[in-house]
Amino acid sequence: MLGNMMDTQLLIIDLLRHACNRHPSQEVVSRRLEGDIHRSDYAQIWQRSSQLANVLDAMAVQPGDRIATLAWNTHRHMELYYAVSGIGAVLHTVNPRLFSEQIEYIINHAEDKLVFVDLPFVELLEPLRDKLTSVKGFVVMTDREHMPDTSLAPLYCFEDLLAAQATQYNWPRFDENTAAALCYTSGTTGNPKGVLYSHRAMVLHAQATASRELLDLNPDTVLMPMVAMYHAGAWGAPYAAPLAGCKLVLPGAGMDGASMSELIESEGVTVGLGVPTIWLTLHNYWDDNAIGNTTLQRVCVGGAASPLGMVKLYQERYDIYWQPIWGMTETGPLATSLPPTRDIMVLPLAERYQLQTSAGRAAFGVEMALFDADNQRVSHDGDATGELRVRGPWISSQYYKNDDLSAFPDGWLATGDIAVIDPSGILHVVDRKKDVIKSGGEWISSLEIENIVSQHPAVNECSVIGARHEKWDERPVLIIVSNKNASITHQDMVNFLEDKIARWWTPDQTIFVSALPKTGTGKVLKNVLREQFGNVLLP
Repeated sequence: MLGNMMDTQLLIIDLLRHACNRHPSQEVVSRRLEGDIHRSDYAQIWQRSSQLANVLDAMAVQPGDRIATLAWNTHRHMELYYAVSGIGAVLHTVNPRLFSEQIEYIINHAEDKLVFVDLPFVELLEPLRDKLTSVKGFVVMTDREHMPDTSLAPLYCFEDLLAAQATQYNWPRFDENTAAALCYTSGTTGNPKGVLYSHRAMVLHAQATASRELLDLNPDTVLMPMVAMYHAGAWGAPYAAPLAGCKLVLPGAGMDGASMSELIESEGVTVGLGVPTIWLTLHNYWDDNAIGNTTLQRVCVGGAASPLGMVKLYQERYDIYWQPIWGMTETGPLATSLPPTRDIMVLPLAERYQLQTSAGRAAFGVEMALFDADNQRVSHDGDATGELRVRGPWISSQYYKNDDLSAFPDGWLATGDIAVIDPSGILHVVDRKKDVIKSGGEWISSLEIENIVSQHPAVNECSVIGARHEKWDERPVLIIVSNKNASITHQDMVNFLEDKIARWWTPDQTIFVSALPKTGTGKVLKNVLREQFGNVLLP
């Protein structure tokens, strides 16, 4: 027996429609690439998205066509989020920080029809122009005054195209399982793999993201996503913010400490999203400029493990709650979080800090399980480790145009994370399978050592890798970026780690560097560190 409910479809455009109807005057503030601060609201974003949909129709974009963007976090990019998906086409956000060969590969693999590009990335596309076999035109996301002199052709001006179109659009209705967005993983080996999101998945993800279980957004929140809109949909912020009716602050390309700090102060930002290195950058700026007071209340941190030293620093110096989250491009991306609920906030600080370095609990709709090497389930007892697998309505079931299902065993997504889940459902990621150090047949967690080292007052950033060893197969090597004017030695770190980890976990060597290599999304490239320092313990 079926229920008697209406069979209405969950479509992305309805998130913006809701914001336009219920929160029309709520601000969307955007730092544009031309250098100015642009102010609009959800009613204006709706109007311009309608104009942009008319533009796409005029350019003969059909349902299912892939439309690429190489763009920062701005109102124009947000308008594309809704216009492209809203007409039934697929928004393909391209990471401009990938290697040129990877950008060429994913645009051709996706068979993108048009490319919308921000000013700083025009030169990046010029040498690829004749290699992008499916692309019929390039739209520069600026006004006529700032149009560049470029060899890209056919070439169009974003604002000129919009100005010629009506502000009303008759948005189509279609199946909610229709493809809406495409994002390629920023993997460190092999070609990037495409994750194709549906309308249904993104609407459900937006509802979960706005809820108390993940980001806890409401009309009083001022949200600033410091994760790029070209990477995993800025963690769902362009969808969840209109749904929740919160003020949205889009930082453009301003990912440096000064730019972040300026926007936080001028716009009264209360919640930020970003990887740990973003918040390290902000802290370094605040520390250099003796800034202590801020409107920022929470930083929601994912993409890499949360260092205990940063958790404590943000609470004790700035009174900002460090909120861990976990997810992947393949998981929508948000799946777990640890918001500052009463049960967390009443804990003794030391206990709470430890939980803030976890990945938190799964949101409704996300199921987690641990599996051992024999594909058997592992108990969620807080001690047993296994590979984390997840499934749910906004989690990928396969990669785009890829029949290899090895990463999707038995209807799960195998994440590649070695993890522990405690009886209360809190996820602790022990390490990535590829990063765990295998020494003498036993595992050493690089993340756990990094967590402790991050608390040393002389350490700004750190990473631990497994270096090859004649006797033990691998041994840990510690790589450190020191704080300014700090003096520190390998023996200092050995002394600091004493009694905090098992003696045999102690790194055999400490290497001091000026910076750690990172991906375009701020993750430390441990494979690069292994290439550089993987043989330092060999004769």
